[in-house]
Formats: sequence, C-alpha cells, structure tokens
Amino acid sequence: MTLGCSADHCSFCGAYKVKPFRVKESREIFGDIDRYARRYPGTRRVFLMDGDALVLSPNKLVPILEKLEQAFPMLSRVSSYANGSNFKRIRDQELAELYRHKLSLIYMGLESGSQLVLDRCGKTSSVLEMIEAVRRAEEARIRSSVIVLLGLGGKRHSAEHVQGTVEALNRMQPRYLSFLSLMVIPGTPLAEEARRGEFAELNSMELLRESYDIVQGLELKRTVFRSDHASNYLPLEGTFPKAKPALLKALKAALDGKLWLRPESARGL
Repeated sequence: MTLGCSADHCSFCGAYKVKPFRVKESREIFGDIDRYARRYPGTRRVFLMDGDALVLSPNKLVPILEKLEQAFPMLSRVSSYANGSNFKRIRDQELAELYRHKLSLIYMGLESGSQLVLDRCGKTSSVLEMIEAVRRAEEARIRSSVIVLLGLGGKRHSAEHVQGTVEALNRMQPRYLSFLSLMVIPGTPLAEEARRGEFAELNSMELLRESYDIVQGLELKRTVFRSDHASNYLPLEGTFPKAKPALLKALKAALDGKLWLRPESARGL
C-alpha cells in the first residue's frame, strides 16, 4: 500500500532521485486498500510502500491500519521502513497503539554505526537516534530489521565503520540483521568522489574482512542474520549467537581463498 516516499537514504544512494515526496490523501490510500482487498482478500501481510510510513503522525497512520484490518480479515502483520529521526516525535503509548493495530516490523537502514561515515554520506538520522528507535520499538513489541552497508567508509574510514557498527548493533540488539555491500552507482556524488580519487572503494577481500570483523565483534542474543543480498560476494545466514562460530569459519575460508565467491558480473542491487 503506497503512502508516499520518504527514504532516509544517504546522498551517495541513487534511489528516489526522480521520485518526489508526496503523502497521499486518505481517500486515495483507502481506495488502494479496497482495490487490493477485492483482488487479494486472503492477504496476511502488508508492507507500507515507498518510504518511511512513520513520517505520518499516529493520528493519520492509525486509521490506515484500522482500514487494513477491516479490509483483510486474515491480516497478521504490517511492516514499514522507518528512520530514527521520525521516532523522536512518537510517544511510547503511540508506538504501543501502532503495534495493537498490527504494525509489528520496521526496516531501518543503519548503514554504518560511525557518525563520521554517516555525516559524509548525508544521512538524516544520527546513530544515536537509530539506536534509540530500535530499542523503543522493541519495548513496544515492534521488531526491527536493520541493514548495514559494508564498504560505506571506503578504505580511509573502514576501521571507524567497523568499530562503530559493532557498537551500535550490540546496543540495538535487532531481531533481524542484513549486510549489503556498497556498489558505486554512476551519477551519484560518491561516483564523482571516486572519479576524483577522493573515495577508494573496497575490493572483494576487504569487504569480506569488514564482514568478518563486524561478525566477530557482535554479541547478539537472538538475531536472525542474513548476508545473501545480490551485492554480496559470499551468501551467509544464521541466527546469533549460535551461528556465530560457523559464520566466522565460512568468512575465514573465503578470505583464505577456499570458498567460491559470487562473480562481479552476477552482483547487483
């Protein structure tokens, strides 16, 4: 169900560059819901598309969630993107109300736990805002799926990127965690920095080393981990803390040249 477009992405990102932000009128959203309900009445899960639905105030979002519950009797979960800065204006009791209306999963792009790295790429939400958002969501029983972007610090800031990301994730304790690998997109500010020699992209071994070092530092209590995105050289998955030794073993084997890596031609966003 499309509500609008409000991505808290880095300025380095090529997404949403030609799609202007717009919050749809309620009648348009309700019309979308009715139309899909006629076609897919047995729908169990709904994703609020195109950006952070929490850009809407709870008094505007709750009626949409109520409409979804009415239109889809078998609905069990509503999910959305989220960014840390929007969480600041939502009270705890309002988060609890959103959960009561089945908003039970948010996707958050941490990208990096290093504030220096985030400032370089122009991300709106701060590291502290995103940590607090995930922790408050968990208290309201809303699970979080957090995304980390390997290589975002480049060669110069790789160490800060790894250290800050480990610290942030250990404080967050997200229910789900995903790794993606940076791919420089033509036409973005990062591509121009790389052309001028101001940003040095990590190679496959350096990206694997970042992944290894982050996983090694994680002390997660019950997090489902996936690193199977098409941008990654080595698909991985498992559940922390049990899978941590096996993940490190696989990454070490890849670093030693003993495992097959996805070829460059097969990588994508």
